[in-house]
Amino acid sequence: MQWVPIVFGSFKLIVLVVAMYFGIKSHYDGEKAEKAKEKERESSADSGGSVGPQK
Repeated sequence: MQWVPIVFGSFKLIVLVVAMYFGIKSHYDGEKAEKAKEKERESSADSGGSVGPQK
């Protein structure tokens, strides 16, 4: 029964590492998407805000 703390400790460590990875990844991806939206907003503001052909 001495293996139980080793198995549970290893499992806990793996779960924490995976959770940290996905937490950091989601923040990074969210920041990347936010910058892309801001860039798109700036480019549409530079073009006068019109999407289609101007008449």
